[in-house]
Amino acid sequence: MQQAAQTRKGLALDRSKLMVGIILLGFAAVTGYDAYSMSFRAAYGLNPNTASYLVAILLAVLGIAHFWSATRPTDEGDALDADWRAIGLIAAALGALVACIFLGAGFILGSTLLFALTARAFDRKAILVDLIIGFVISLAIFFLFNNLLSLTLPHGPLERLL
Repeated sequence: MQQAAQTRKGLALDRSKLMVGIILLGFAAVTGYDAYSMSFRAAYGLNPNTASYLVAILLAVLGIAHFWSATRPTDEGDALDADWRAIGLIAAALGALVACIFLGAGFILGSTLLFALTARAFDRKAILVDLIIGFVISLAIFFLFNNLLSLTLPHGPLERLL
């Protein structure tokens, strides 16, 4: 009897992981198609479609990993409750990034807020330090994309000064 219960438990699929895997593979397909459709081609170095192909491959690997994880036997006690405060903070962080770009405040400010609010979602209390770290990382990413990859990120007042 107990062996039959273990066999049934081993064959069950985790539907949430399966759905996340399907969504990730869908994003991988869209990103891969977008990379294939780009008209910008460079004869040397990294270019936008190379980076997009890399993102598509990573999304596909994550999707496949979710499929594999969905078939693994788990105990019902392994499920965790969602931390809705953290989810709300991360949603606010993404909203702040989109709002900064849409309202013309620029990539650096939006990404700085994204970093600081996401760190806060993971219970980090040093908001001023996180703002500084986020600013430094955002500035480095901005220079990397603008100068090395020759890709224009959304400009705001700060980016125009640089």
